[in-house]
Amino acid sequence: MARIIFLHGASSSGKSTVATAIRKGSPHPWLHFSIDHLRDSGAWRPSDYPDWPTIRPAFFDGFHRAAAGFANAGNGLILEHILDTAGWHQQLQKLLMGHQLLFIAIHTPLAELCIREHRRGDRPQGSAARDAAHIHDGLHYDLELDGTHPPDDNAAKALRLMDGPMATSKFFLPRD
Repeated sequence: MARIIFLHGASSSGKSTVATAIRKGSPHPWLHFSIDHLRDSGAWRPSDYPDWPTIRPAFFDGFHRAAAGFANAGNGLILEHILDTAGWHQQLQKLLMGHQLLFIAIHTPLAELCIREHRRGDRPQGSAARDAAHIHDGLHYDLELDGTHPPDDNAAKALRLMDGPMATSKFFLPRD
């Protein structure tokens, strides 16, 4: 059984920043896995796929299976992801069942998301607003964080929950 911290929030909400703070503040090693890492390493370049809508399902099926593979091998995993497509939550529930999972929402006000998205410059303008409009709908979280709070404070909240005995994560509840 692996320990998984699943960070869920809109694009530019602060998921990567919180993940970095968790890794820095934890006495345990964590593998940090995200689509951004694949893109930033050059392993995946969106511009290489003009038929992205066609191959997107296979790409994310592989991403989900890779995350589960790391967990199944016993790695502590920080997974940052946006559950923005029908069926992904259910697929990940099946793939990650049996692991200790902490499902964390990162909520960041829309105005701040837009500022961050603009500063980053590596996201399609408006993607954060599209995410923020619906990605938290019907989900149940083990912990909800404010993406404008200091990352070290948010990380400490997550790590406190990971230290003690954990109940079954709300991630495994059906979506409303």
